[in-house]
Amino acid sequence: MRSFPKIEKPFQTSPATLFEVLQTSPQGLTEAEARSRWEELGPNQIELKKRRTAVAILFSQLQNWLMLVLIAAALVSFSLGERVDSLVILGIVLLSILFGFFQEYRAERTLESLKKFISHQARVLRDGQVKKINAALLTVGDIVLVRLGDRIPADLRLLEAHNLTTDEMLITGESLPAVKAPGPLRLTDPAVAEQKNMLFAGSTVSSGEGRGVVVAVGAATYLGQTAKRLEQPEPPTEFQKQLRAFSRFLLGIILALTVFVFLANALLGKGYLNSFLFAVALAVGVTPELLPMIITVTLSQGALQMARLKVVVKKLVSVEDLGNIDTLCTDKTGTLTIGKFTLKNYLDDHFATSEKVLLDALACVNAGRAGVLPPSDLDRAIWEAPVSKRLRPQLEKTEILGENEFDFDRRRESVLLQVGESRRLIVMGAPESVFAQCQFSSSAEKRKAWNWIEKAENQGNRIIALATKETTKTRVTSRDETNLSWEGLLVFTDPIKGTAQKSLDLFRQLGVNIKIISGDSPRVVKRVAMAVGLARENTPVALGSELEKLNPAQFEEWARKYTLFARTTPTQKERLIASLNREGHIVGFLGDGFNDAPALKSADVGIAVDNGSETAKEAADIVLLEKDLAVLAQGIEAGRKIFGNINKYIFNTISANYGNMFTVAISSLFLKFIPLLPTQILLNNFISDIPLLAIATDNVDEDFVKKPKRWNIPLIGRFMVYFGSLSSIFDFATILPLLYVSQLSPGPFRTAWFIESAISEIIITFAIRTRKPFQKSRPSGWLLGLSLGSLAAVLALPYTRAGKVLFNFSSLSLPVLGWIALVLLTYFTAAEIGKKRFFRKFEI
Repeated sequence: MRSFPKIEKPFQTSPATLFEVLQTSPQGLTEAEARSRWEELGPNQIELKKRRTAVAILFSQLQNWLMLVLIAAALVSFSLGERVDSLVILGIVLLSILFGFFQEYRAERTLESLKKFISHQARVLRDGQVKKINAALLTVGDIVLVRLGDRIPADLRLLEAHNLTTDEMLITGESLPAVKAPGPLRLTDPAVAEQKNMLFAGSTVSSGEGRGVVVAVGAATYLGQTAKRLEQPEPPTEFQKQLRAFSRFLLGIILALTVFVFLANALLGKGYLNSFLFAVALAVGVTPELLPMIITVTLSQGALQMARLKVVVKKLVSVEDLGNIDTLCTDKTGTLTIGKFTLKNYLDDHFATSEKVLLDALACVNAGRAGVLPPSDLDRAIWEAPVSKRLRPQLEKTEILGENEFDFDRRRESVLLQVGESRRLIVMGAPESVFAQCQFSSSAEKRKAWNWIEKAENQGNRIIALATKETTKTRVTSRDETNLSWEGLLVFTDPIKGTAQKSLDLFRQLGVNIKIISGDSPRVVKRVAMAVGLARENTPVALGSELEKLNPAQFEEWARKYTLFARTTPTQKERLIASLNREGHIVGFLGDGFNDAPALKSADVGIAVDNGSETAKEAADIVLLEKDLAVLAQGIEAGRKIFGNINKYIFNTISANYGNMFTVAISSLFLKFIPLLPTQILLNNFISDIPLLAIATDNVDEDFVKKPKRWNIPLIGRFMVYFGSLSSIFDFATILPLLYVSQLSPGPFRTAWFIESAISEIIITFAIRTRKPFQKSRPSGWLLGLSLGSLAAVLALPYTRAGKVLFNFSSLSLPVLGWIALVLLTYFTAAEIGKKRFFRKFEI
């Protein structure tokens, strides 16, 4: 969309200059001018990118090497007559594709939720008359009128305001209404929250009314620019990146092994067709076809566990990423604080607690409301304070003769009370406004009051002043708010959550660093951080205005160095997350406003709150039913247990499969026959994987969850070589005596090797599932039960008709079975000893 013309800093531009540059007037545009301009600029809408079709999203799921390998494995299995195996593999692939499809299809709806933030109707001056039009028809230069309850339809520069406040929480993250006034700003580069003479599309009018000139529409608005950030492709999470890397790693091993086995066996005269079928079956045998299912089942069970912790998972892959985060970026409102102002104290002019001061404040709050709950956050805090409930009946003894409502020019309100024969005017408002009308006994008294207020505000409190004067009048106006006597102060605070300190201790124990990224003032951010032990008096706070001036290298340095960030914009939040990602951190971001949506999307784990904005919840991967860091810490622990169980499957499969298949590949070079039939290879791979279906239920050692973990492809490679070599050594310890001492024929030889290979893969799980001695770490009942069932099936199959007919198994003698048992016992013992050395050398 073109701009017509663009005002770079409308908050610093006078109305007269705006009218001149925008070619408009206080009476607005004519219909003809508006139509011409609208045709040039386009509609006042957030232009969303063209959504991908369902078919395009579906096919995008195949852009994954592991999926392609598994599809190839299924086709090969089918060609070898293993229709059951091929259907199982294709079923796993189909489930994974459908899951990915639904996740991406959901993500496509995120931008759609932004449409609701452009109101459908707007009141506008056209041809000097007020008209109600579709907000999409607004254009630059229009004069728009707003009042209580309206959603701001475009970015407006205020021209007039009467008691006007707006709810900008979706834009800035500020929980309190923003006070608006039309005067020009003297700030050079104010944050959005500081632009008091601007109304932003998507915010709503909390009180009062006003009018403004449209300076930006559609994509040019602050809302539209933030929406553009959401159009960017969602970056892959750490889990997705590592899974892709692991898939490429597997593909390289499989291709190298397949080509080697085929060429070696073909050149040794074992026939091209048999060599090809053997090589392909071997490739299928080493493919971890259950990995997608294991991941899905494990993540799904973790998601159910988190749901019981009031953590709702929208994107399954985020379950593991949540466990692996090492940096959590969060706002402080509602997370470290309750998110609601409460009355902390009520003090007289000697700074002593005074119920008289509170009673006068109650009179101001109650004036004209007849006991109805006040709408203002601060008024509500006064009305709902525990001591106020006891004092309220005393209001019945007073008669309200008149009142002057609060307005944002005076920044105060007043009420005329009669108690008995006496009449008093009570004034309540901002200290600077009230004190300007007070008569202090001395300048020292006034200076003392200001010093106290400044100290209290530096601690993050909000202060309201009260003053009174005796009068004989029966009616008053705002002009009577003079020659006052200072009565006292009301102190408000957004209290620190009782669980905040304990929650942060949990994060420290879990090795997670906390960074506060807030739209609030630096003073409040620092006060909260100090209260929970995240900062000290000399801890610096990075301001959004300072971040804006940094070059990319400096920005990344600040992202790494600073813990506290204040007055940040949505774009800055997103850049901070991206910078931390480039530093190698796995980052979680906790936010609940529209302004948090780009950062939520950019983070490895976007975490929203159930009572947050719909856009934030759509962009997030995880939704907290309670905005409580303690709940999130429990979710991180659960995520780490899930990561541990997925690792068990990968380490088991990568070592056992590759060890066994490496033995088969090497032995095929000196054997005169194919060492294992293709069907036996596929059966071995399938039956040894059955117990691992229960890996999602397995217990995880407490030590494992104490630090953030992540996939490490080089470590997986070392594990494959280390334990794969150990497996091959004992494979050869089995087959060489059987081949050269017992001189078994091909049928019994293949059967013996099948039994040893399958059982070794089943039992090795109990050694490598823990760093402790295996007997000191209890496996889950399901894992133990399925393992025993698979062992029984492996031992029984060679003696069944089905095993003999379908898989060409032969019966084995007791000495052969005894030798296999001895080798397996020695192998398990060696693995127990070897894992200590491996885990000590390579921390995981």
